[in-house]
Amino acid sequence: MPENAPQNTIAIAGDHGAFELKALLKEHLEGQGFTVLDLGTNGPASVDYPDFGNALAKALADGQADRGVLLCGSGIGISIAANRHAHIRCALVSEPLSARLCREHNNANVIAFGARLIGPELAKECLNVFLATAFEGGRHERRVDKLSNPPAC
Repeated sequence: MPENAPQNTIAIAGDHGAFELKALLKEHLEGQGFTVLDLGTNGPASVDYPDFGNALAKALADGQADRGVLLCGSGIGISIAANRHAHIRCALVSEPLSARLCREHNNANVIAFGARLIGPELAKECLNVFLATAFEGGRHERRVDKLSNPPAC
């Protein structure tokens, strides 16, 4: 990820199953003073979640944002799509402890939610924890490096 990524910009994207929660989280982030790069979708028309996971990965690679939020119905498909990119460490979370640990131990730069599986208030709480938590480094650094540089199969 480029070193010049804006520290106050968060990319957000989701499919049709999550457009309402995406809008709510975007508003929540803007209310906290973040600039939000909204990569869509913005309505209920059926779309393909990999397109949005890939768009967010590109935005982070290009330095348009340094962190991201992804959403789909379950959160599973879009997190799989994002994690296919070596510079993305996307964690699907459903409660605050996972939101904290994915930052402390895994240096996750993207958080994913399943809009059909998490309520809006809990999603906001998890997002707040994710954004407020720093990577511990130390013994975790070696492991995180292996995530971005996997051995050849």
